[in-house]
Amino acid sequence: MPKTNYRPGDQVLYKNNQLIAFNKPPALPVQGDREGSMSLLELAQAYVKHPLHLIHRIDRPASGVVLFAKKQSALVQLNEQFRARKVHKRYLAVTGALPPEREGELRHWLKRNGRLNKSFVVAPDTAGAKEAVLHYKVVGSSDHYHLLEIELETGRHHQIRAQLAAIGCPVKGDVKYGARRGNPDRSIHLHAWQLAFDHPVSGERQTIVAPLPDEPLWNFFKTLLEKSDGA
Repeated sequence: MPKTNYRPGDQVLYKNNQLIAFNKPPALPVQGDREGSMSLLELAQAYVKHPLHLIHRIDRPASGVVLFAKKQSALVQLNEQFRARKVHKRYLAVTGALPPEREGELRHWLKRNGRLNKSFVVAPDTAGAKEAVLHYKVVGSSDHYHLLEIELETGRHHQIRAQLAAIGCPVKGDVKYGARRGNPDRSIHLHAWQLAFDHPVSGERQTIVAPLPDEPLWNFFKTLLEKSDGA
C-alpha cells in the first residue's frame, strides 16, 4: 500500500464525542479505492484508535472538510440532515475562464457513468438523470485565474466539476472535465471550504472551515478572501 506523509492529527478541524472532521489534502482518497491507496478513513481510524463512520465524501483530487461520525447514532442523524438538505456545503473553485455572469445559479441534469467515473450533462428526460443545482459568485481574479465561491443545493457525483465544465469554466487542473493541463500533483483547484450542520445531540448549528492548501495560487486567493471578509 502506498505510503503517505499526511498526519491526520495535525489536520483536525473539529472533534467531540460524536464527530470528528479533518482537512483532506488533494490526491488522498476519502476511502479505499481500486488502486489500494491509503485512505483518509484508514488514517483517521488509526489516529482515533477506533472505527469511524463515513458520512460524506469529496473527490480524491479535491481538498477540504471531511466529517466522520464516531457513533452510529450520529451517523444516522447526519445522514438525515443530508437527505433533508439541512447540511450546507460551500466550496471554492479556481477556473481559467469567467462565468457569463459574476453571480448566478447553475441548473443542469446530470447522469453518472460508473465505468468512466464521470458525470455528463444530459437532457432532463434522460433515464437515470438527476437534477443538479448550485449557486456561485466570483470572489476575485489573478492575471490568469478566477476564484469562485460555490454553494451546493444538491449533492450529485462530480457536480461542481461537471456543471462548471458545462459553461466553459472547468476547474484548474481538472483534465477529466476539460482543463487544458493538469496540476503536477494530480490535484484540482477545488476546495471543500465550509460545512454547516446541526450537532446531532445539542441541535446547535456548527460550521467547520477548512484552511486552503499551502500552494502559490491558493495563497494568492487566500489574501483576496481575507480582504473580502474584512470589507
